[in-house]
Amino acid sequence: MAFWEFVPKDGDSSRMKRDSLFDFAIFGPKIALFADNQLYTYADLRYASDHIAAAIGRRCLIFILCSNSPGIVAAYAGCINRGIVPVLLDANLDPALLKRLSEKYAPAYYIAPTELVMDREDEFDDCSVLMEQWNVLLLKRNIKHEYPLSDELALLLNTSGSTGSPKLVRLSYENIKSNTQSIINFLEITRDERAITTLPFSYSYGLSIINTHLYSGAGIVLTDLSPFEDEFWRLFNIKECTNFSGVPYTYERLEKTGFFKRNLPTLKTMTQAGGRIPDLTHQHFAEYAKVKRKRFIVMYGASEATARMAYLPSEDALEKIGSMGIAIPGGRFQIVTSDGAVIEKPDEVGELIYEGKNVAMGYATKGEDLILPDLYHGILSTGDMARMDKDGYFYIEGRMTRFLKVHEKRINLDEVEELIKNELSIYEIACTGSDDNMKLFTTDETYAKQIFSYLADRMGISTDAFEVCVIPRIPKNNAGKIQYKELNGK
Repeated sequence: MAFWEFVPKDGDSSRMKRDSLFDFAIFGPKIALFADNQLYTYADLRYASDHIAAAIGRRCLIFILCSNSPGIVAAYAGCINRGIVPVLLDANLDPALLKRLSEKYAPAYYIAPTELVMDREDEFDDCSVLMEQWNVLLLKRNIKHEYPLSDELALLLNTSGSTGSPKLVRLSYENIKSNTQSIINFLEITRDERAITTLPFSYSYGLSIINTHLYSGAGIVLTDLSPFEDEFWRLFNIKECTNFSGVPYTYERLEKTGFFKRNLPTLKTMTQAGGRIPDLTHQHFAEYAKVKRKRFIVMYGASEATARMAYLPSEDALEKIGSMGIAIPGGRFQIVTSDGAVIEKPDEVGELIYEGKNVAMGYATKGEDLILPDLYHGILSTGDMARMDKDGYFYIEGRMTRFLKVHEKRINLDEVEELIKNELSIYEIACTGSDDNMKLFTTDETYAKQIFSYLADRMGISTDAFEVCVIPRIPKNNAGKIQYKELNGK
């Protein structure tokens, strides 16, 4: 397998060598990417990724403004294979936020879609164009200094989607490789699989789909079409895709848009992560999968664990509705009390702790943090409250920070959302607030009346302890996750 090498910035003359994550040479003429009626083989991808990395020519920090396009895939793969450290950001990130991140971290280069750079030319006036490859530009920035990088640092992800928070997750080469191999193992991804993009490249879940399929020599159909459009499913069938992925919102919407009536002969696997899916939605997709002899696999993960920490085997999807499943191969869970004691008894709730090689090195909030070593040492306190049933399957009960006291009664906001979705079939709902002042947001006055009655009459919550607000839309990021911080200001 190929390797990259570099000379550390401290002047040490010893050169470091490391195996590449992707070995495209072994897949040669096999088709890797489908995009805009064009086909790109693994040989094409190898050439393009090497060409981009060679133009940079050294280990440094680089911002990649991501879209689901062949050029961005090639740029990312080239960076990971050659020891160049990318920060993956959404191409639609607000320019002011991009500027703030650039000031914090001082990347030496940008990689961005050509069309984006042309449309926003003034934002890149301090850059020089080094090359163009597959409608992507490599831009060299005019900066006075760069921050030193830890030898193990491979990749940085922004956990907050489109908000441009300076808080980034620091991932190592071992994190990426171990999680990629583990996901391939439990999903049984082979070179015969063909995925279609439904999630942003810069989102850890979307990135894991790219990583696992490229590592396996499988195919990826790159598209910006929405799975709620008929044209998406026409493309799915034409390209004979075998799997697709989604967050809870994806499946909630699909259920309402006639998905179960579609003829999808090549579909084999549906995966879900990005939050807890409503029990009824879980049940309906699990029943569909059983009848149609397909797989519906619920997963649990976080950017801080590279991507995945748990999965629910498809054969257990109906029996274990609501469960996130069991730890991925190579991982381990514990549930602990507030004072750190391990809970062994089934169905007792505590904080979920994960241990595995895919746990990130820690966070960065500024450029000086890029040199930091691994601070987590393979152990992640997830911040989720969970329980384990008698069979060893885990269930998320809510976030530690998503609890309120309402008239001395402890209220789990995630549980309230879940109950409303399941009991009232209202999916446009978000709960926030403070002690004795719970706020619920929805998008329709009729929904508001139903929610009000449900909380007051059936849950017995005093009407002076909560309010239901009607707003035009529930704010979500591009991965479909509710942005509670935006609601807190309302």
